Amino acid sequence: MRGFAFFDRVSRAFHDYPSVPKVLVVVAVSGCGLVAYAEANPERKLASSAPVLTSAEVDNKKKKVVVLGTGWAGTSFLRNLKNPDYEVHVISPRNYFAFTPLLPSVTCGTVEARSIVEPIRNIARKKTVDVQFSEAACLKIDAVNQKIYCRSNVENNLNGQEEFVVDYDYLIVAVGANVNTFNTPGVVENCHFLKEVEDAQKIRRTVIDCFERASLPTVSDEEKKRILHFAVVGGGPTGVEFAAALHDFVNEDLVKLYPGVKDLVKITLLEAGDHILNMFDKRITAFAEEKFQRDGINVKTGSMVVKVTEKEIFTKELKNGGEVSTVPYGMALWSTGVGTRPFIKDFMSQVGQANRRVLATDEWLRVEGCDKVYAIGDCATINQRKVMEDIAAIFRKADKDNSGTLTVEEYKAVINDICERYPQVQLYLKSKQMKNMVDLLKETPDVSKGSAELNIEDFKIALSKVDSQMKNLPATGQVAAQQGVYLAKCFNRMEDCEKNPEGPLRFRGEGRHRFRPFRYKHLGQFAPLGGEQTAAQLPGDWVSIGHSSQWLWYSVYTSKQVSWRNRALVVTDWVRRFIWGRDSSRI
Repeated sequence: MRGFAFFDRVSRAFHDYPSVPKVLVVVAVSGCGLVAYAEANPERKLASSAPVLTSAEVDNKKKKVVVLGTGWAGTSFLRNLKNPDYEVHVISPRNYFAFTPLLPSVTCGTVEARSIVEPIRNIARKKTVDVQFSEAACLKIDAVNQKIYCRSNVENNLNGQEEFVVDYDYLIVAVGANVNTFNTPGVVENCHFLKEVEDAQKIRRTVIDCFERASLPTVSDEEKKRILHFAVVGGGPTGVEFAAALHDFVNEDLVKLYPGVKDLVKITLLEAGDHILNMFDKRITAFAEEKFQRDGINVKTGSMVVKVTEKEIFTKELKNGGEVSTVPYGMALWSTGVGTRPFIKDFMSQVGQANRRVLATDEWLRVEGCDKVYAIGDCATINQRKVMEDIAAIFRKADKDNSGTLTVEEYKAVINDICERYPQVQLYLKSKQMKNMVDLLKETPDVSKGSAELNIEDFKIALSKVDSQMKNLPATGQVAAQQGVYLAKCFNRMEDCEKNPEGPLRFRGEGRHRFRPFRYKHLGQFAPLGGEQTAAQLPGDWVSIGHSSQWLWYSVYTSKQVSWRNRALVVTDWVRRFIWGRDSSRI
């Protein structure tokens, strides 16, 4: 008992004094090992050394930043915000961050749910910034009066005080998105989704329930086949990874526990397009389809779901003239696209964006029509300006001597600002294998004839095709995380950049923009295909498929966890699965 008392004192010391450096302590007690670990916060100062401000002084000095959401975008913003001049209030219906790329692993017991979540209060307490958290859902945004209306998720003992109002100086909307059902009848009532940890846990229970029901002696063989038919709607990364994880779970673990029904299990993947994983390289798409065929996963492309009932899925076969067929099922997962949350739709109507699918922001992630509201993650998209919309303004800004023509020197003087302000220019140059914008001039009539000056018509010709490379960013955690980091850095330097702007020229105004616009850097993407094989598409069009990519997937997803606690738990789950298999208990 003395050993456990010592461990208890050590554990309390780690938590009571987080300023102690990171330490891992292993204590041997009566033949068993005990591990204690704590994360230090090197940025946190002792309370005694910090100046004490009255509440009035704090209110006068600090700007209030309200962050809606604790997903990839909101958490990345919170983790990277270092400016103590802000008072931050985080509002979200969930009090944790979830590492969503591992949700398919949670559905099959490969990873436990607690291993991929990190409490937001754990993240907040390590910040030098004043952070407050409220577990509540946003009901309405009032951009005119800079207020948001919320309702608490904690419904007990509030005596009718569930709703409250929060003022803000700056609002960061990072609430993600709902699943897009495309208004298909029966989807909400009968299908599972995979957006939250609770969704993954519910799917895991349902899979086990299906096997238990099919094992009952009173169930007919035909009903057993239906119960053990798992349908996945959507051939994107989530649907493909879940189908692969479920196949491994069934064939490596469940068949040993339910030998009487192992030959009745069937997995079907329904995709309306011509191929699965359309956003990946064609080599990955082909390999995935071939592997699924070998594994016995039925891939039906060109099948658009039009209705879902309690026991059947109705599909329109686009390859057979629109013929409608039925697919009996025991469990169905719906993973097709993202939709807008109701209060975001209401906010969009307030700011004149009622006809859009998601919130539109400028290149600095500021909601169009709202100077104090920013939107990041799946709930927003960047409305990139076209070069041809500003072509006359760009020409006037570059024409320093107002001669009506541009010299080579005048043209070169604005090249960097044009490339920085309009990212489609660089994409166009890359697609045409051009070194720089000077190469664009060679396509204009006068320059090709040897003229040293460029008129506005030649300028338009040179840039006329660059807007063809404009693309919307994908709704992924990688994009959301980078946007959160970028916006936090902007807030960290807000005052300095007001005095010394660092952005490109304002072609339609004077001076420069405060910040450089957001630029997404694609770091690659993975598609786990089961059987310890993963497809990886990395920068530079490099494609890797197989077991080596699976180990790369393990290392990347370990390093991307938000805390050492999560890293340790995820690795422990993977090791446990290799040794003892997946957990098939229904909890």
